Amino acid sequence: MTACCINPSILSADFANLQAELARIASADAVHVDVMDNSFVPNLTLGLPVVKRIQEVSDLPLDVHLMIDDADRWAPGYAELGAASVTFHAEAAAAPIRLARELRSIGSKAGMALRPATPVEPYLDLLGELDLLLIMTVEPGFGGQPFLDVMLPKIRRAAEAIRGSGLPVALQVDGGITEDTILRAADAGATVFVAGSAVYGADDPDQAVVRLREAAQRAVDERR
Repeated sequence: MTACCINPSILSADFANLQAELARIASADAVHVDVMDNSFVPNLTLGLPVVKRIQEVSDLPLDVHLMIDDADRWAPGYAELGAASVTFHAEAAAAPIRLARELRSIGSKAGMALRPATPVEPYLDLLGELDLLLIMTVEPGFGGQPFLDVMLPKIRRAAEAIRGSGLPVALQVDGGITEDTILRAADAGATVFVAGSAVYGADDPDQAVVRLREAAQRAVDERR
């Protein structure tokens, strides 16, 4: 049985109280950290010093998502901090295979993300170099956006390719994930879910994580 993972995004957390906010999602599988540079996406969040501090104050694995230009230069630094996984955008990497191998050699899992308009097919031959493939289900840059249902066929194609390859590549989705949309994403084949507003907008973020995981697992089990 495929286990579903919930990685809450701290993009929706209180940045002035990150240590306390991380403690509110103790049952999460990892914490999703969005790094934005106000160039690749029209928003500016945080960088290496803050991610280093998050690593120091939380026992949760870090799932770092780089929405930045020049990923080849900057991504290895996040792996060196000890991030469990580092995901770069295919659109921002000049040498994605070399970068993925470098991340793995440092000790992080290597992830590749695709914006909504970027087709998945040109990158399927790279699955053997990856531990995670991230399909963006909103335009990257801001939290709280509605889920793009037009991404469901893309998720299905990616899931079919991963199953056909026999490789242990996680299929992550990020954007607009709620207790409703997670059902559709899980049914399409996603296994790792990034949720920001649905977690940190809840009265009890940790219980929201539990509910999301249960909903996703039901959808996966029903699909089987």
